[in-house]
Amino acid sequence: MTRSNLEHIIRAAGTIADDPDIIVIGSQAVLGQFPDADQALLASMEADVYPRNRPERSGADRRLDR
Repeated sequence: MTRSNLEHIIRAAGTIADDPDIIVIGSQAVLGQFPDADQALLASMEADVYPRNRPERSGADRRLDR
């Protein structure tokens, strides 16, 4: 995943969640500080994100076992 791919995911997540503040966690978070990170750090094709101000729109309740 490139920084450009991650930016697209962040914009889409912000639109879906109706929240401009999207938090990136996991391995792709490194792209925030290092947009030209080594290829070994760019291998994952998934990004874990959640809306800072709209946690009810994160979908976490659908992914976690209760």
